[in-house]
Amino acid sequence: MMMAGLRERKKEQTRRRISQVALRLFDERGYDQVTVNEIAEAAGVAKVTLFSYFPAKECLVTDGVQDDMAAIVTGRPEGCSPIGALRAHYRATAVPVAKDLDVETLITRIRVISSSPALLAAVHGVQMGQRHELAAALSGGREPDLTAHLMAAQITAAITTLQEAFFHRLAAGAPLEEAARRLAADVEVAFDLLEHGLTHTDEEKHEEGHQL
Repeated sequence: MMMAGLRERKKEQTRRRISQVALRLFDERGYDQVTVNEIAEAAGVAKVTLFSYFPAKECLVTDGVQDDMAAIVTGRPEGCSPIGALRAHYRATAVPVAKDLDVETLITRIRVISSSPALLAAVHGVQMGQRHELAAALSGGREPDLTAHLMAAQITAAITTLQEAFFHRLAAGAPLEEAARRLAADVEVAFDLLEHGLTHTDEEKHEEGHQL
């Protein structure tokens, strides 16, 4: 068991080293100007080893950029709604994200993605795949209908918007703890909208206006 744990730690260290080297080179020279061979050499691994961790060049940047929302929905406790499960997940992870997040690496990753049309397209592809998987999960394994696809589109758009707001605050220099607290508040706003819709939110604002 100890040997297995040691192997897993070494694999994770290798994976992290390859990813960090790739990000540094992409940031310095541009995504399209750096080859996989150069990354493998700089990271001190064989090309075949690199591909065993990252099956395509874009995965060096896009790997792990999205949560598996379909798995959150299908693995939810009995009696919990899909929206409830997703809200609980993002509520639970909003503030603790500040403990382990490497802000500099995150900002570098965003900068690299934003400067490359190929990576932007790859991220879009990841999001599209995630949306279709979520639609299937919302359909309980059946062929998703239009309602499931519309729900999945709204949910993925909301989560993407939350992430973008969080990234922009960090890039603008906001302290990590503050950005995480604001993310936690944003999660509640986003899921209130998903759960109750714009009409409910407009009614709340109208009532607040009368109280003022």
